[in-house]
Amino acid sequence: MMSNRIVPIIAMIFLLLTGCANLKNQSEQGSLSEKNSSQGEKSMVKKVEKTDKEWKKILTSEQYYVMRKGGTETAFSGKYNNHYEEGIYHCPGCGTPLFSSKAKYEHGSGWPSFTEPIDEKNIQYLDDHSLFMSRTEVKCAICGAHLGHVFDDGPPPTYKHYCINSEALNFKTAEPDPKMKASEKPYVMESKETNPEMATFAAGCFWGVEHKFRQVEGVLSTEVGYTGGDFKNPTYKQVCTDKTGHAEAIKIKFDPSRVSYSRLLEVFFSIHDPTQLNRQGPDVGRQYRSAIFYHSEEQKKSAMKMVEKLEKSKRFRKSIVTEILPASDFYKAEEYHQQYYEKLNRNSKGGCGAGSLRNS
Repeated sequence: MMSNRIVPIIAMIFLLLTGCANLKNQSEQGSLSEKNSSQGEKSMVKKVEKTDKEWKKILTSEQYYVMRKGGTETAFSGKYNNHYEEGIYHCPGCGTPLFSSKAKYEHGSGWPSFTEPIDEKNIQYLDDHSLFMSRTEVKCAICGAHLGHVFDDGPPPTYKHYCINSEALNFKTAEPDPKMKASEKPYVMESKETNPEMATFAAGCFWGVEHKFRQVEGVLSTEVGYTGGDFKNPTYKQVCTDKTGHAEAIKIKFDPSRVSYSRLLEVFFSIHDPTQLNRQGPDVGRQYRSAIFYHSEEQKKSAMKMVEKLEKSKRFRKSIVTEILPASDFYKAEEYHQQYYEKLNRNSKGGCGAGSLRNS
């Protein structure tokens, strides 16, 4: 028979063990509740699931190959590679908004490139070790469609490069809100001039450069051509030999009361990589160099100050190689180069250095 002292001790031990077990169960239940809550938040996003047969019915053969089979379209062949209208790029499979035109930029890879998605919740990331390399695959989080890949060689501030197939995108033009104030509506270039000034820049292929500057409020007119060389009246074919010394450039007439030269410099440094020497993306040669051709000492000082500011900010990972030179003879390029994207309804299938016109 147990002594009267042993019984209370055993009872106390039992109570302690029971209490610890209850605390553990409560902790596990709480943790499970938090996990289920987190999963519940994600599951609130309605997924789109279809059979393979159903996908084939709603997608073109090219879309099915890319989106459902993880295929890749040929570089520079996609309809959105050189597309610059304002709007939103959606998933063709489920209509989910994926990328904004505001995040689109010219990377030179041959596929539509973006710095960030509209909403991270609409994007799924997966490790991809195919083709004997390690990459991060990008998918539509709603329907699981393959979109492309994301890399770390993009421009600031994200330094991301979302390399996306055109076949995995469906563009919809941004329609202005009828309730929007006049001051908030997209800027349309006007012909009115008030003591205009000139600016000249070279930042690689002048097609995209001109298009970007034409969207800047205060820019009155633009003209692409060749400058900085020692050969008179050069043709496009002669400049392409990289023997004339000219750079593909854009001459801008702007209203200083509406846009400052410093602002134009900011745009200039945001639309290309000023750390690439004598090239931009796949376009190689001094004709694609980065250069600022100043028209006054004030412009020269502003350009030098901007470069110094950017270097100190460490915005770019490498040193800036942009040339700062006095403006010299500017030769207007052939007419088909002028406002190139507008002429082709911004749907050209060729890229700089790759299109039929560029090689004609």
